[in-house]
Parts: sequence; structure tokens; C-alpha cells
Amino acid sequence: MNRTLKATAVLMLMMFFAVSCTKQSNNVSGSYNGHDFVDLGLPSGTLWATCNVGAEVPEGYGDYFAWGETEPKTVYDWTTYKYCNGDFDQLTKYCQEAIYGYDGYTDDLYDLQPSDDAATVNWGEGWRIPSASEGEELLSQCELKGDTVNGVPGLRIVGTNGNTIFLPSGGAKGDFVGPSPESLQVGGHGYYWVNERCYAFNNQMVGCHDHMANFISSPVVNSTGGWTTRNIGMSIRAVRSSE
Repeated sequence: MNRTLKATAVLMLMMFFAVSCTKQSNNVSGSYNGHDFVDLGLPSGTLWATCNVGAEVPEGYGDYFAWGETEPKTVYDWTTYKYCNGDFDQLTKYCQEAIYGYDGYTDDLYDLQPSDDAATVNWGEGWRIPSASEGEELLSQCELKGDTVNGVPGLRIVGTNGNTIFLPSGGAKGDFVGPSPESLQVGGHGYYWVNERCYAFNNQMVGCHDHMANFISSPVVNSTGGWTTRNIGMSIRAVRSSE
């Protein structure tokens, strides 16, 4: 093979990896800022990305983010959490109770600001972490079934128009305050952030936030909401509004 053919082959291989998410999603509706999305026929018109933030294929776990952080890291606990001073009762943002705020700090912030939205920061304006209502819509309006893609278990979501997305069971990373820490193992369950603190609880100690889905791929177990500590690293499946 001459140099020209070798260069062409390398270029084609690079192009394949660059668009691999598209190639493995045969119902792609469009692309924005270089990331593909699918129209699932939802009433809100919300468009869901084909891959997790940080992943290049639909079955990729992608990067793990603590709630309100925009970069992945190695350790997910209170000592490394961006918006606290080393512990759960030293919060410096998104805190409504003085007993959990650093030096009594409080604010009125429940929803992530764009600068703290990992989807917006990493993929650009127009992409964002879904709201709790958008997560609930996804799980209540679509058909849900366990599936495995290239050996990775997860949840297949079939929209009202027949288009689909796949959510891999990426689990979560970090310390966990709760009865079943083993449920957060990578590859066992699927956990995905939404962009707002839940209103059902008022407890900064556990960093109450809704998450979009908590599922075991087989049999499928779904939840449109839940809570976990905000310092935990979880996956993000970005969305954008319909044009």
C-alpha cells in the first residue's frame, strides 16, 4: 500500500470513530455542535442525545460528574466536591438551610446554572442536563425494555414514533449514604442526573436531588425520581429543546 492509500485509510478510520455514535444509531434525527440527537415523538418535543456526555458510542458510560460539577475526576466524595468546604454541612452553593451551609450560607438556587451544567459546558450552548419533568416524560411516555449493546447491559427506550435511544447501566462512583451501596456499582444499575434539586425533601445532608432513572437492565426496574448525595459521580444524557 503506497503512502497516499495509507493516509486515506487512516483518515477514513479517524472519520469512522468521529461519527461512530451516528453509525450505531440508525434513527438519528439530527446533529448539533457535533453531537447527534433523536426525536422520540415526546409531547414536549425534547430531543435526546444518542450518547452520554463523554462517550463516543451509545453503549459508552461516558464521564461521571458530581451534581453541579463540569469535569470528571478520580475521587467522588465531600472532600473533593466543588461546592462545599470539605463536608456535607459546609455547602457553598445550592443550599437552602443555614445548618448545611458554610458559615450559615444559603441561597435560592434549586436548578443548575448554565455554568454548572456539564452538558452545556462540555457540549456547548443548546445542550443541557434534562429537567426532572423531562426525565419523567421520557420514562412515562416511552416503551422501556432491557437490552444489551455490544455486551453492555442497559435500558432501551422506544419513543412514540418508533425511534429509540439506549441508556447503558453505568452505575455511579463514590461514597454513598444509603442502604444499598452495592447498587451503585458500575454495570449494575443506571443512574442519570437531572438539573434540579428535588422538592420532596429538605435535607442538605443527603444532597437531595432527583435523578432521571434508576434501573436494573434485566428485569427492568424504573424510577422517575430518587435521591442521592450530590458528591456522587453519575452519568449525564444531554437534551436540547426542539427548534
